[in-house]
Amino acid sequence: MASDNRTAMLEKIADLHAEQTKAVEAGGKYIQRHRDRGKLTARERVELLIDEGSAFLELMPLAGWGSDFAVGASMVTGIGVVEGVECMIVANDPTVKGGALNPWSVKKSFRAADIAAQNGLPTINLTESGGADLPTQKEIFIPGGRGFRDLTRSSARKVPTVSVVFGNSTAGGAYVPGMSDYVIMVAEQAKVFLAGPPLVKMATGEETDDESLGGAEMHSRVSGSSDFLAVDERDAIRQARRVVARLNWRKQGDEPAPTYAEPELDPENLLDLIPTDLKEPFDPREAILRIVDGVGTDNEVAFDEFKPLYGSALCVGWARLHGHQIGILANARGVLMSNEAQKAAQFIQLANQKDTPLLFLHNTTGYMVGKEYEQGGIIKHGAQMLNAVSNSKVPHLTVIMGASYGAGNYGMNGRAYDPRFLFTWPSAKSSVMGPAQLAGVLEIVARQSAESKGLPFDEAGFAPTKQMVEQMIEEQSLPYVLSGMVYDDGVIDPRDTRTVLGICLSVINNQQVEGAMNFGVFRM
Repeated sequence: MASDNRTAMLEKIADLHAEQTKAVEAGGKYIQRHRDRGKLTARERVELLIDEGSAFLELMPLAGWGSDFAVGASMVTGIGVVEGVECMIVANDPTVKGGALNPWSVKKSFRAADIAAQNGLPTINLTESGGADLPTQKEIFIPGGRGFRDLTRSSARKVPTVSVVFGNSTAGGAYVPGMSDYVIMVAEQAKVFLAGPPLVKMATGEETDDESLGGAEMHSRVSGSSDFLAVDERDAIRQARRVVARLNWRKQGDEPAPTYAEPELDPENLLDLIPTDLKEPFDPREAILRIVDGVGTDNEVAFDEFKPLYGSALCVGWARLHGHQIGILANARGVLMSNEAQKAAQFIQLANQKDTPLLFLHNTTGYMVGKEYEQGGIIKHGAQMLNAVSNSKVPHLTVIMGASYGAGNYGMNGRAYDPRFLFTWPSAKSSVMGPAQLAGVLEIVARQSAESKGLPFDEAGFAPTKQMVEQMIEEQSLPYVLSGMVYDDGVIDPRDTRTVLGICLSVINNQQVEGAMNFGVFRM
């Protein structure tokens, strides 16, 4: 069985790599044309910007998947280390429609801004964009103003933004460098103006040209909108690194343990864990012990489980990951019952009491239903868990390993509950309920409707509808669909989970971690 699971997961991972490659190659023939002009691609700019040998955690690489727009949404976003400082990096991809921003680009940029704000990260914008994708302006114009608001609010919090302008940054895009704390422009390439020469001619009758209207030289010598003039792209990136080096940046959070052990069990075997049929349960401890630090000199066990005999369908406990202390909640069996909900609520309060971040590992079909459980108070107990998740102030990380259905998605800190980071495995599925269950519910409703009218239920006639609904829900619950809609921060290879979470925990500690003082009323 493990071999079957591995084979299925490896196929999903190969498919994931193929989809991610679509984002890398989204510019098609324009990539070479861009290079022929002596320009670097967005990813090449990022690679030169970050510290040599350091990791770049790309976020939302599949944004726009399944839409009419290129995978990646004409933008590269992620977290990289620049001169020892963790920064949010946002790079326009000018090989995709000139870097024009479509609705998914806007959504992706907003999510990047949220991550930067929540974790106190300086932002570096690598700018070269033709502005809004005009055919979709009605979806971009009104919400798009938030981007400028975010820039100024970040500056007010003493979290700076550095803009490096490599090419066009026109119309509304001109306000990106205009509202940044530091601006670097590339000579003979950067063009920053509210209106280009043709529009100026139409509006005022004035004859002008790109350079005198908005060139890097003019902005560096005359308008003062540029702080540094770079001779070429590599010089611009060098100057951006020097700006970051002079920020006097200090992390406010706790330092991780200086040494830690590698996981007790081999992370490679994470590929064996997830059943091909998500209705089959698996022991999340097997995953936990392949993600968290192994036994070191300062702890007796890798995973210190809390309340192991109570509410056993939910596994909770304490561990360290890359030296950072964390609390973990993981579904041991798909369903959440009253005991599990109460156990989770208590554990979340304890994590807040001692200022410890929480990691949620999803494989849930939701909260238990039925007369016995309703009479036993499943609603109020589930509400206790939701209350605790909603009002918890410590950072939350979420990984959807398998199923994440119904209110179980909410109780386990799904996207609607603002986790600092949320990633999915290629095996993940998320929807209001499982496809078979939802189609079955519709069949029951249709049957009851027919009976109420005194008509026979046409089971054969309803079969195609049932099959269509089941297939539709199955497709809509797949990880690429959710990732394309920016409902996660990326689909990841399970074997990379430890590294990805380690980066996230380091990022979180740019700010002090402080738990909630008040959770409001728990219905007892």
